[in-house]
Amino acid sequence: MNSTNQKELIKQYSKRILLSRFRILDKNGFYGILLMHTKFELDSSCKTAYTDGYKICFSPKFMDQLSDKELDFVMMHEILHIVLKHCFRGSKVDNDIFNIACDIVVNSNILYSNNMDLSTITIGKYGISMHLINGEEGYKYTAEEVYEKLIKNGIKSSKGSNNGNDSGNSDGSAPGTIEEDASFDDHSHWSADVTEEDEFVMDEWEQRMIQAADMISVREPSVGTGKIPLAAERVVGELRNPTVDWKTLLQTFLSFEIGDYSFLPPDRRLDGPFFMPDFNGEIENEEDPKGVYFMIDTSGSISDNDIITAYSEIKGALEQFPSLKGYLGFFDAFLYGPTEFENVDDLIKIRPKGGGGTSFFVIFDYIRTLEEKPKAIVILTDGYAPFPSESARMDIPVIWLINNDKVTPPWGTVARMISKK
Repeated sequence: MNSTNQKELIKQYSKRILLSRFRILDKNGFYGILLMHTKFELDSSCKTAYTDGYKICFSPKFMDQLSDKELDFVMMHEILHIVLKHCFRGSKVDNDIFNIACDIVVNSNILYSNNMDLSTITIGKYGISMHLINGEEGYKYTAEEVYEKLIKNGIKSSKGSNNGNDSGNSDGSAPGTIEEDASFDDHSHWSADVTEEDEFVMDEWEQRMIQAADMISVREPSVGTGKIPLAAERVVGELRNPTVDWKTLLQTFLSFEIGDYSFLPPDRRLDGPFFMPDFNGEIENEEDPKGVYFMIDTSGSISDNDIITAYSEIKGALEQFPSLKGYLGFFDAFLYGPTEFENVDDLIKIRPKGGGGTSFFVIFDYIRTLEEKPKAIVILTDGYAPFPSESARMDIPVIWLINNDKVTPPWGTVARMISKK
């Protein structure tokens, strides 16, 4: 093929992608806005299509096989993988099954955005794309939650496969074995090792997702923009009501400056969602707390749902203490931040980082370097990691806010934030 013909073909494929973006912008505005930020490439070495978290790539031969409607679906499918950060997850999971979980979530959200019209997630020889788990729509769950359900179902995948489609189970659930080449989407370009550049790109896409959701939310429904996918609403929508009485909990910690108490043993006469220290009298300090450090566990065992719950609890603390000035950090095997905040607007601008193993030691190693010690440290976690000795807290009050009823730290004050699935 001479260079003139090649340039002409590139123009034709580029025009198809451009027209697809315009169609999606008209019918599914949320996806269309995000696709305006996306880079595209033609890659003749791949059989179908893929994203690596940075760009969307198509095989020219695959594009030739797609109708306009099918092309629109593939475009929406790939951009949702990007904004939901699927391309940089799964380092400690079965990659094949995690890929299946991601596709179930993405396809079901696209179906939801298209008023449950199955034809909008159907491609020629591949049929209706997998979108159900145990007969339920995948848009109700995160990829991590679907992954756990697949594991419990005993799903198996063929060696080398990336994911698959719903190929005939009567209840619409994922089939028991996923065969090779069962999907149009190639996940082999996804990375388990997240670099600093990857983290920057993920943060950038999260901001774009929030902006797209905000833009669509103010448009009249009559213009046919389609629904914002529930996966996006989960991340950028309204935070939940807190489950912890922060007024009582933080006043307990503030009073340590003027009251005499001991952290252990906890006062078993109190009947509440947490254990409180023993006091030599009832003391209240009406001043809003300053210098409270909130540390959110973002290790691989923590889901989006858990992180939203953690944010909700901090939002609850701000609502009960309007003048609260604190710091928000994230930790896995490393500590990220912390960043100062004074209100809810500040809070939601601070984006989570992490995804590796868990270490509580990194928190106290950091605290030890501070000239001005925190008034209190609140650690929001599942608790599944070795605990440092109590001396690590350096006499600073510590709240362990645990997202389950199975783990109880050996020291400090314990509260529970049990998220609703």
